[in-house]
Amino acid sequence: MASTKLARHVLLGGGTGFVGSALKHLLKNKGYDVTVISRMPGPRRVTWFDICSSGLPSGVTAVVNLAGQNVLDPKQRWTPGFKQNVWNSRINTTFTLAKAITNAKIKPDVFVTISGVGIYKPGVPDCYNEYSEVGPSFDFLSKLALEWEKAAQLPAEVCVRSVIIRSGVVLGRQGGMIKSMFLPFFLGLGGPIGTGKQPLPWIHLKDLCNLFLFAIENDKVSGVLNGVAPQIITNEEFTKAFAKAMYRPAIFRVPEFILNLLFSSERAKIMTMGQKVVPAKVKELDFNYEYPTVEEAVKNCSRIFYSKKRPF
Repeated sequence: MASTKLARHVLLGGGTGFVGSALKHLLKNKGYDVTVISRMPGPRRVTWFDICSSGLPSGVTAVVNLAGQNVLDPKQRWTPGFKQNVWNSRINTTFTLAKAITNAKIKPDVFVTISGVGIYKPGVPDCYNEYSEVGPSFDFLSKLALEWEKAAQLPAEVCVRSVIIRSGVVLGRQGGMIKSMFLPFFLGLGGPIGTGKQPLPWIHLKDLCNLFLFAIENDKVSGVLNGVAPQIITNEEFTKAFAKAMYRPAIFRVPEFILNLLFSSERAKIMTMGQKVVPAKVKELDFNYEYPTVEEAVKNCSRIFYSKKRPF
């Protein structure tokens, strides 16, 4: 792996969320200084207002943005207001950082942002990789991903390396899909969604964080990376693997109409439909997965007790 000088001061948007807090933990363990962008000021924190008014903090050598309202928050109805929050929390924050980098007198080495595999059309038999054509948009989530990535674009004259990681479903014990489904599966009430035949592009939390670190440190990494595991699975295969790891049955199928009622069909697509996505470019760059198979990943995520101080 060809590496540039280590970017030792990372400015991190979304550093208190599920993925962001785990990435912060990894970076600090690797000896990085991390400044989190937050709504409230504090030690090793700046606010989004600070970034808008004063630009990047001094000494920042890598900028990472993971900010974004949880699309599948079960406490939130899929209203125009919530959709606007989802949009603003991704597009506006990314654009703010791109503008701050463009205007900075001393530029960071790299700008790394997250996007989603929702940019690829679900229900299509083709297998997508980083070289697949995307667009035009076909629903709210695809339009969101397209505009999200557009907001991250820097002018060519800025000369800052840019990386966009299109993440699949992130598997980790402390958040995301695993946290929401842990109790039903623990009680033996888990099961596939709908037919269970829909593809489930996924990645373990540790591998996603390692991929961000890889993007920061490796000067050969630029452009789009698919943040997914190399193993293509279906929802049913995931269900069987997770149930087996928890020593529980998984026979209670969740009908699609239930999810459509709970989440609305527009965002329930994340669970009821899926895309076959492979990390072709990631593998070309010789990135090493710690959890390349779903069996290994869910075994790590199936423990009942865990420490909030140890996200992996």
